[in-house]
Amino acid sequence: MKVILNKDLAPLGEEGDVKEVAKGYARNYLFPRGIALPYTTRMIKLIEGRRAEIEARKEQKRLDARGIKEKLDTFEVSISMPTGANGKLYGAVTNQTIADELAKNGFQIERKRIELPGNGFKSVGKYKALIKLYENQTAEISVTIIAQEIKTEAPSAKPAPRRGRRDGAHQEEAPSQEVSEAVSQEPAAVEKAEETPAE
Repeated sequence: MKVILNKDLAPLGEEGDVKEVAKGYARNYLFPRGIALPYTTRMIKLIEGRRAEIEARKEQKRLDARGIKEKLDTFEVSISMPTGANGKLYGAVTNQTIADELAKNGFQIERKRIELPGNGFKSVGKYKALIKLYENQTAEISVTIIAQEIKTEAPSAKPAPRRGRRDGAHQEEAPSQEVSEAVSQEPAAVEKAEETPAE
């Protein structure tokens, strides 16, 4: 069914756009939240009355996107990552990693707007990332991935002595002196009993 967007909703569209959506989506989600309006003559007139206001907001978004583009085109992101001996990363630099780095520098860019070749970088080096801004405006940033030093502790010279159950188990297994003496005396007692004549 046709609806008119009353608010911006990524990735569906912007305020004032006419879109074709499923009936259930419109009735259960878009209409109750005021995101969209039914495509009727009355609603079309209502949106047309706000057209100048909507266009002014779009123009402001275009100007903001141009300003961000100028800053991003000269911006370089440097990321330090743990790597193996051959320069391969333990993991990968993804669009979320880039979005986090940009946020640290004051750029609020959704990760979905950041495109990386091959869906991520997996080794050290210099790369380019494409950022989709508003409408057909894009920016390209330089991404440098640097190998991070991994500090390893030297193993201690002597292993710690083992304690506990193992020693205790050996003690339990060893028969006590009293028990061994009693066992050694038993055969002698049996021999005496055999020598004694029965009455």
